[in-house]
Amino acid sequence: MRSKRTFLFTALMLVGLVLSACGALIPGGADGGFRVGLVTDVGEVDDKSFNQSAWEGAQEGAAAAGGTADFIETQDAKDYQANIAEFADQGYDVIVTVGFALGEATAAAAAEYPDINFIGVDQFQPEAIDNVAGLIFPEDQAGFLAGALAANVSESGTLAAVLGTDLVPPVVAFKVGFESGAQWVNPDISVISTYHPGGLDVAFTDPEWGASTAAQAIDQGADVIFGAGGKTGNGALIEVANHDGLYCIGVDTDQWETVPEAHSCLITSAMKLITPGVASLIGQANASTFPGGNAIGDVGLAGFHDFDDMVGDDIVSQLDEARAGLADGSISTGYP
Repeated sequence: MRSKRTFLFTALMLVGLVLSACGALIPGGADGGFRVGLVTDVGEVDDKSFNQSAWEGAQEGAAAAGGTADFIETQDAKDYQANIAEFADQGYDVIVTVGFALGEATAAAAAEYPDINFIGVDQFQPEAIDNVAGLIFPEDQAGFLAGALAANVSESGTLAAVLGTDLVPPVVAFKVGFESGAQWVNPDISVISTYHPGGLDVAFTDPEWGASTAAQAIDQGADVIFGAGGKTGNGALIEVANHDGLYCIGVDTDQWETVPEAHSCLITSAMKLITPGVASLIGQANASTFPGGNAIGDVGLAGFHDFDDMVGDDIVSQLDEARAGLADGSISTGYP
């Protein structure tokens, strides 16, 4: 069945862990066993998107290694270093930090604790460090496929993207890719792209802004809306679901499973395969084959679920063409 198909890019499938929130250690480890600690950015571990996928990967990787996983939700960005140290001082084997904003704190902790392996999700490593793996993804390619699909199903010729902050490169990559994919299908299509105006502390945790921004785009004629911004993007998806005859596209994970309120409009999700990437890197850490530097994870589109019949063979064939062209370089997303 087409609904079971997932369009994936071939790359190195490697690590990642959550983004967001507080300061309270959620215990699960036993002294002496293999232990994985996850530190989110300011956001919640059950955000139904990026953080949740990373946490699931941390649990899978720890379980496969015969160990346990714990997490700390960061409440304030000033606590990044202290939250990482909470795990490091207890001698955890692997510490996963989720999100671009934790990059500096992760690098500092890696230098202070050279015997601990660190996984930084969405943290590009300009120079390889033996005990740090930056799990990064070609988000522009996932966005391109989402944009191509959106342009194919749009009747109004107007699309929209409701986005987290442009301070985070992966968000910019999703936007650029989405716009490029739509224009690849229809050069005359209009795309309304809006970034959250706030900083890293609020841009991904503002579903009310996401909903109101989606409503504004709908008023301007958008009939397919891409929500890419954690809970902010989820707010956009749910708003679209309140309108008949419109479509929405999720992000990071298959949001059909995590945002059931959007089932009436959700045709697919632009996925970063965070869960298997995180689990794989944890396995390598346990096997003493941990790769320092950058690890490139896979991306793709989720299945079409209730919209499988609407997305016909012609569209599927075109998405396959786009996937192949992106993989061999004959198609460019325009993202540097």
